[in-house]
Amino acid sequence: MQEQTKSWALAILMLSAALTGWALQPRALMSDQHGKVALAQLIPTEFGDWKELPQTSRQIVNPQQAAILDAIYSETLSRVYVNTSGTTVMLSLAYGANQSRDLQIHRPEVCYSAQGFQIISTQKTSIHTGVGDIPAMHLVAKLGQRNEPITYWVRIGEKVVRGNLEQGFARLGYGLNGMVADGILFRVSSISAETDRAHATQKQFIGDLLNASPEPTKTYLLGKAAS
Repeated sequence: MQEQTKSWALAILMLSAALTGWALQPRALMSDQHGKVALAQLIPTEFGDWKELPQTSRQIVNPQQAAILDAIYSETLSRVYVNTSGTTVMLSLAYGANQSRDLQIHRPEVCYSAQGFQIISTQKTSIHTGVGDIPAMHLVAKLGQRNEPITYWVRIGEKVVRGNLEQGFARLGYGLNGMVADGILFRVSSISAETDRAHATQKQFIGDLLNASPEPTKTYLLGKAAS
């Protein structure tokens, strides 16, 4: 009888644990609150001193295979812009409606390395803009003779994060509140041997883009960092 009681108690504990785990699983998608947004319509093709170069998306390195892109991202956008001085900047956005652990945004330093690039440097930075300071990352990726300075940030839910830990904590925080965060990777890069100059140009590009963007676009790209 005592053994049967222990068995029942163990079964109840296991069932309680399973129910607790089920109850704690985030279910509400933040993407449902934002509504569907077309990235191509969200980002202007011309602003400030910048204009899109058509038919040049193939110049942009996308360090993730198509199968991975289709699996973890709801939508992507790649463009090349040029200013009146002939300087080009490559823009790449990737939006994921579900930022669960298996489907979370892949950071460029990981993806570039996986495709054979050597990451020469990584550095946290802040981009001073008309909407405030944006936490971002500076990278330099190299493959053969190609030297590619990169500036990027990741928005998870309403937060802009830098690095794997910040990304994980943001995802976990939303999950504990029953929410599945959405997320977007904003990346600009240039092919240039002059890293500091390229990063400065990218900051200017980002500032010009945000200054020309309506509030919904700023909020979509930056979350609360836009307020």
